[in-house]
Order: sequence, then structure tokens, then C-alpha cells
Amino acid sequence: MSDFERAAQAVREDRLWQRHMDMAKLGGTPRGGVNRQALSAEDAAARNLLMSWAAARGFSVFTDVIGNLFVRREGSDAGAKPILSGSHMDSQPTGGRFDGMYGVLAAFEALEALEDAGVRTKRPVEAVAWTNEEGSRFQPGAMGSAVFAGHNALDAMLAVKDWKGVVLRDALAETLAAAPAPRRGDTPGFALDGYVEAHIEQGPRLEDARTTIGVVTGIQGSRRFMVEILGDEAHAGTTPRAARKDAFVAAVAIAGAMQDATRDADDTLRFTIGRVDVLPGSPNTVPGRVSFTIDMRHPSMEVLEAHETKLRAIVASKAAPCTATIERLTSVAPTVFDPGVIGLVRDAAQRQGFSNMDMPSGAGHDAMHIAALCPAGMVFVPCERGVSHNEIENATPSDLAAGTRVLVEALVRLANR
Repeated sequence: MSDFERAAQAVREDRLWQRHMDMAKLGGTPRGGVNRQALSAEDAAARNLLMSWAAARGFSVFTDVIGNLFVRREGSDAGAKPILSGSHMDSQPTGGRFDGMYGVLAAFEALEALEDAGVRTKRPVEAVAWTNEEGSRFQPGAMGSAVFAGHNALDAMLAVKDWKGVVLRDALAETLAAAPAPRRGDTPGFALDGYVEAHIEQGPRLEDARTTIGVVTGIQGSRRFMVEILGDEAHAGTTPRAARKDAFVAAVAIAGAMQDATRDADDTLRFTIGRVDVLPGSPNTVPGRVSFTIDMRHPSMEVLEAHETKLRAIVASKAAPCTATIERLTSVAPTVFDPGVIGLVRDAAQRQGFSNMDMPSGAGHDAMHIAALCPAGMVFVPCERGVSHNEIENATPSDLAAGTRVLVEALVRLANR
């Protein structure tokens, strides 16, 4: 039996599931979900739990300048570049138990399976928990992997503030003090030889097709914007509507026009207004300022560019009598994964007898940044009804284990090639 076969067979479904249940207690919500914000006390607790499991298995741990947490299983060639796998442990405010965490725990289960099977790899294999992937507390998301890859400047990210004005640099220092680990280097990133990330699909395609493994071919591009509308605050009872500069009315007109302009026949473009702030927020005061976020995604950079032009024209034409601005916050190009890694994932699924299908990712993942550094790919497994970013998010133990077995085989073949 080959090394990758023995390692894949050593994956323990019960252990992997229990790890998820243990992690779900940290930031657990009454509805069975998770609220584990990046660089919070709950995040620190999750880091400590992962490090305790690593210490029990004799794996080394370290962190870096942006707080990414790594667990390392040595290879026979200590000087070789590592093979990396992982995802994130932070969640949405009303998030689920598997988004991100599955990728971290699948990677850690891979290390445990290698250990249990007595498989020695040439290259080191590392699991990683990337910092602040969700972007629900600190903007932008996928921050830890973006800084690691050199796509975002470290100093700029350390200066970011959350919605309450907390500076990321301070939150990071508190988290690392509460969950201490040796730090590797004073600059972001290090050389990698390959990267594979496991994740729940966060959509319905696999479940609808009754398919166990998604062989991810790439990730669609995305852009995020902030729109701000300025009007005049006024008394709600005494100010005639014709005399008002109502920022909310202008915001509704802008948002409605944007929704219409971004509809496409094949429903490929994704457009979401996810946060709206209305100030001063008093029931009897005409709003003087409104801001809202936009998340827009598509596999084609040209389509994203064309629709950004439309959004800017709408802001310019629909704001009167108020004034409005639109600021692009982030722009991430579409990602195409390495054909060799795609092939390894597909071959592993087929060899192990799991139904599989090639598919792109509609959601962004840390893999989109790491793909610029080394051959990279992803493994998807189904989630119930495609629901994610929701407390009722669910996956089955058998699907999680299947994806992890495919992941293990791909990692071993990468580590020994």
C-alpha cells in the first residue's frame, strides 16, 4: 500500500467531528452557530485549543507578524519548502460551525493521519489558521493570507480599525498575549512548495448534484465598495418633504438603480449590499448621512470593470439633492488554480471512489492569495442546502471525512514528489 493510501485511510471521522464540536463551543451562539470574531477572546481561545492539540502530538507551532498560526510536521528534508494546508477560524457574527474551521481542522487531521499511519514525507507539511479571513470585524477580509503573500502592506493592515474604533495592531497584540506562540521572522511570508485548502462549498451545487467532492478550478474575482450619501438633518415633523435633503431617500434610489443595473440573464454576477448605516439614527430626524457597502463578484475582470463604471455613473446621477461618493475598498482578480494540483485532487477523489465534479468557487478564500506564491488548489464538500454565513450551517461527518481523505492524498503526493 502506498504512503498516500495509508495516510488517507488513517483519517478518523469521529476525531475530526469531535474537533469541530469542541471548537464550536468557543463563541457558540444559542441557535447553534458561532460568533468568533477575528482577534477576539474567542479567537484566542480557539488558537490555544489548536496549539494544545498540536503539543499533544509533538508538532511545532509558530506565528508570524500578522498573527497567522502555523502547525508543522517535519519532513525528512528539513531544508525543503513546506506543503501548506488550512483556512481560518474567525466567523461571521451569526456564522456556522464549519466555514473556515473545516479547512483548519482538515489540515490538522491530515497531520494526525500522517502521524498515525507512520508516513514520512520528504517535505514538511504544515497546517495554518489564517488571520481575519471573514473581514466582518476588520476590513478587508482574507487579510492574513494577503499580507503573507505581499498583496497587502503589513503596516497598512495593522492600522485598520474595526467598527468600534479598535486598532488591529492592538487587537493582535492582545490576542498573541492571550495565545502565545513563537514568532517566525519580522517580515511577512516564507517560501512554499504547494498549498491545498479544504472548505465547505457554501452553495447548493454539490448537494443538488448528489456529489461528494468539488474539484475547485478557480475563484471568481471580487470588488468591495463603500457608498456615502450626505444630506441635511432636519425635523421630521416640521420640514416639508420638498425641502428636504434626505440621505436615506437618495440612498434608496441609488441602491435600487444599482440592483437593476447589475442583473444579468444567466445570474452570474453577484451584487450584495450587506451593511447600511443611517445617521443620526433618530426616529424623528431626517437622516443626514447614509453609508452602505457593496460586494460585487464575477469570474471576468472585464465584467467587473464594466459594472464598476455603471455603479459610479449611478452614484453621480441619482444622489440629488444630496451629494454622494463611492470608494473602492478592495479589488481581487479572478484566480485560476494550478492544473497539476487540480489533477491531484480529482485523481484522489476518483481513486477513493468519491463522486466528484469540477467547479469554480463563488466565494473568496485565502487560496486566492496563496495561488500567486506556489501551485495551489482547493477541495470542496457539500453543506446542507448550500447554507453558509448562517447559524444553521451544517455538514455531515462523512462528507467532512471524505474531503479530508482527498486532501491528505493530495498533500502526501505533493510532499513526496
